[in-house]
This record gives sequence, structure tokens and C-alpha cells, in this order.
Amino acid sequence: MTEQHEAPGGVSGRALQNIPQATVARLATYLRVLATLADEGVAIVSSEELAVAAGVNSAKLRKDLSFLGPNGVRGVGYDVARLRARIEDVLGLSQGHRVVLVGAGNLGRALVGYGGFQRRGFTVVGIFDNHPDVIGLPVAGLVVRDVAGLAEAVAALEPTIAVITVPDDAAQDACDRLVAAGLQSILSFAPCELTAPASVELRRVDLAVELQMLSFERVRNADNAAEPASVAPEVTRPVPSRISHRAPTAHTSAVHQALKHSAAAHTASSHTATEPSSKGSVVSP
Repeated sequence: MTEQHEAPGGVSGRALQNIPQATVARLATYLRVLATLADEGVAIVSSEELAVAAGVNSAKLRKDLSFLGPNGVRGVGYDVARLRARIEDVLGLSQGHRVVLVGAGNLGRALVGYGGFQRRGFTVVGIFDNHPDVIGLPVAGLVVRDVAGLAEAVAALEPTIAVITVPDDAAQDACDRLVAAGLQSILSFAPCELTAPASVELRRVDLAVELQMLSFERVRNADNAAEPASVAPEVTRPVPSRISHRAPTAHTSAVHQALKHSAAAHTASSHTATEPSSKGSVVSP
């Protein structure tokens, strides 16, 4: 096993505050790849291999990981298990999270049924709605509860994160109920802006905005392709790397196999997480 020379005590609170948001997003990607490598029995991974799997260049990866303190050994690579544990610690995943969800419609039920969350440390412990047709229905091993009893249920379930999957007109009420119940971290799929106290971390996922951004990129790429090139593009020859000339080893083959599985799993989860599993409540999208 390779010695990592890790700083005692992990990453300090001050150091965590200095990590850019973009780096945090990439750390989550690195964690997904490392989990796949660990499942394949890979013990050591180079920065080049990890960077390729995560879709970034190795210099950016090394800079991102530098926020975590010393991790790898020059010329050897990163210990997969230790780096995975370090990123989980920085992302606050070491102890896992208990999640409650408000809105038992198509999207809400699909999210509850998505097994990828639990594999990454997020366990859905409760789902709530206010429509009598869905209250009491089973969803992925849970029973839909009446949102009127949210405060009492939160006290018993002790969740750390809440998810809102209700329409616009019900989203603020759901947010207010969750805040009143003591939730400090809320993720909303409602397209409207919500208000919450400054002490509450409120994040919003607007699927329509993401589709609009894709539409814009498609139009821009089409325009660029239609413009005549005034100067012949420079042909850049690939720089030979240490890995490209290295004889294949059992470790390298395992890494490549794991990276293929990682890409396939990522593609599958992108569809599974948003596919409706059954008819939805009139209250929830």
C-alpha cells in the first residue's frame, strides 16, 4: 500500500471555505469514478487516468485535489480508498445523509426509487404529499405521509436534507413547512424562486433552464459550423504521454474496465433519476 503522507486531522474548516464551487462539483465527479475503481478492485490510480475518467485535464485535477491537502505520491499515483475517503469527508458524506421529500408525483416517486442516491450516501427516509389519492400509497418501500404531519415526522426521522418536487404554487408552502420543521438544507425542483432564512442553504434545479442552455449551445455550434474558416486551423499533434508508451499491465486493464463501467453507470443514472415510475399526484409534477 502506498503511503500518502496525509495531513493529520483532515481539511480544516477555513480550508473548506476556500474551495471554489466549481471544484466542489468536480470533486463529486472524482468520487463517482473512485467508487467505480474501488468496486473493480483497483488500489492505485494515476492522475492521468483519473483525469481522463472525470473528463478534465490532469493539471486541473491536481489543482482541485490540492485543496484537500497531500494525497498522492509523485510517480506512483493516488491510493483509491484513501482519496475516496478524503473526498467523502470534505463533501460531508462520511456519516451519510437522511433525506425527506415533499411531493409524491411522477418526479418525486422516480427520485425516491432511484437506487443511486443510497449508494452515494443519501437515504430517503420519508415522502410527503397533501393529496388524499396518494397519501398512504407505497413508494420504494416507504409509505406516502400526509404533509400536515411533517413537523412531527421530521422530529422522529431526523433528516439532514429535504427535497421539494411540487409545482410552483405549492413550493413556497412546502419550503416554509420544512424550514419550520428545522431543515437547514433544501433542494428544490420547483421552477420558481423560493425565499428562506439566511441560515438555510437553498438550492434550485430548474430542468427547463438546463434544456434552454442546451438549445442555445446547439444553435451556437450550428452557427459556428456554418461560418467559413478564414484561416486554416492549426493541426496539433498529440504529445506522447508516459501512459501511452507503457506496456499494458493488469492494473491498467482493470482501470480501463472500471472507467467503461463508470461511464455506463453515469449514462444509466441520468435516465433513471428522472423517468416517471407511475402516475403522479395533482399536487406534484
